[in-house]
Amino acid sequence: MALMPAPLGGPWPQRAHYPKAKTVHKARRHPAVEAALAAGRLATRTAGVIGSPLRPDPDFLLIGAKRGGTTSAYFHILSHPDVLPLFPSARLLPKGRDTKGTSFFTTNYHLGSVWYASHFPSVAQRAVHRRRTGADAVAGEASPYYLFHPLAAARVHARVPGAKLLIALRDPVDRTHSAWREQTRNGVETLSFEEALDAEDARLGREAERLAAEPGYISFSHEFQTYARQSRYAESLARWFALFPRDQIHVWASEDYYAAPNETVQGITAFLGLDPQRLPAIEQRLNAAPKTDMDPATRARLRAYFADDVAATQDLLGRRMPWPNFTDPD
Repeated sequence: MALMPAPLGGPWPQRAHYPKAKTVHKARRHPAVEAALAAGRLATRTAGVIGSPLRPDPDFLLIGAKRGGTTSAYFHILSHPDVLPLFPSARLLPKGRDTKGTSFFTTNYHLGSVWYASHFPSVAQRAVHRRRTGADAVAGEASPYYLFHPLAAARVHARVPGAKLLIALRDPVDRTHSAWREQTRNGVETLSFEEALDAEDARLGREAERLAAEPGYISFSHEFQTYARQSRYAESLARWFALFPRDQIHVWASEDYYAAPNETVQGITAFLGLDPQRLPAIEQRLNAAPKTDMDPATRARLRAYFADDVAATQDLLGRRMPWPNFTDPD
């Protein structure tokens, strides 16, 4: 799906979408409700765009990995009193929680820098926070496809080179299975797990090369059907590490967050320059896909497939990750 580059700030709010990717909750909405929501989105985004010159760039980006606990981690970070939500805040709208991310540097890049800036708190909001609390506020977004997209690192570096980058990495076998479960739950994936793994190369084809060659192109299969490929982290990490200094990047294991969420997010908030002791204790796990069993033979196949990449990932990070039972296929 090709999208024509837009002039600065538009056309918005026509965000990229995939006809096949209709989630369960959207499928249940009445057309009148959809129309009202669309009108509300237009009005709030217009307000954000009007004030975009007075909206500073994000302080941090949570860039991946998909199905690595990024939704839970982002909202846990957002619970810190010095982290401001994206605009508009859920406190101002009839919605359950704040917006998590923009997908600007991947599928919504054609909407322009003004549109992107419209999502972040204004200078005035930051100043009010400073007067009320005596502390500086930070703001950021979580769009976990950024890690894997071939152009996202360069786009982020060109637009917000000073942003701190947050990365959650999950056991690649578990991440692969979770990604398939999510698409099955959403009614998008009709193949069995093993069939989907076998079909992945054919579905992907040369989509990555086309994304790199055609900046306005978006790919459903590259974003949503690369179950195993997105779990090979080393190439993606190397792309980001080549552009950003390592002290600007904070990586954690998803398993550490699942086991000790408060301690893990305290480390994240300290990295962001916030007082970790002000983080409220939260036990939560959002956007979890229902559990299903994996065939032991398939698990063994995937562990062999990922063994070399796990080793390369650990070499890049300079530490071992808490992912047991990977063996070298050679």
